[in-house]
Amino acid sequence: MITFALAIVLMLSTPGPGVLSAAGVAAGFGPRAGLRYVAGLCIGQALVFAAVAAGLSAFVLATPWLRLTLMALSFCYLFYLACRIFFAGSKIAFIQSAHPPGLIAGLLLQPINPKAYAVLTALLTGFPLYPEAYWTEITIKFLILNIIWIPIHVVWVYFGVSLKRLNLSPKAQRGINMAMALSMLLVVSLAAWATF
Repeated sequence: MITFALAIVLMLSTPGPGVLSAAGVAAGFGPRAGLRYVAGLCIGQALVFAAVAAGLSAFVLATPWLRLTLMALSFCYLFYLACRIFFAGSKIAFIQSAHPPGLIAGLLLQPINPKAYAVLTALLTGFPLYPEAYWTEITIKFLILNIIWIPIHVVWVYFGVSLKRLNLSPKAQRGINMAMALSMLLVVSLAAWATF
């Protein structure tokens, strides 16, 4: 179990679209919006976990057109979220940012993210805990994953809120929002490049 937990920490230690977008939502729109967004991410991750446990990920990862479609949808959706974060607090915006991304925005990210399927497949198929009791193993892995996953995402929300609390000038806040949005797009671009 310790090896499994360590694998989760290592997989989550590099910032990905989920944690970066959570920090960006919190920095741009405050802690409540950040936590609502993380709640959506959590529900979305649970849906992907269930799909992987049921064997759907093997089909997704083995079907090139489906994997490409999900990657394209994921990139477009993350680009949209990055734009919302990029222009949060800005007077010039081509995307209305009066309403922060919330629970639904977070929920939509995970099911279209091929990386989520790949990571969860690696975690579920590797690190055998109870080879003779599949559903017991799945349940325990789900609990361990969330015990680690949720606090890490909440810490990123706190990081985003901390940036907002620094009471930076609008120019500095805009710069931080831009940096977070661009970092999120960079991570997604690297993931897409590594996938193909």
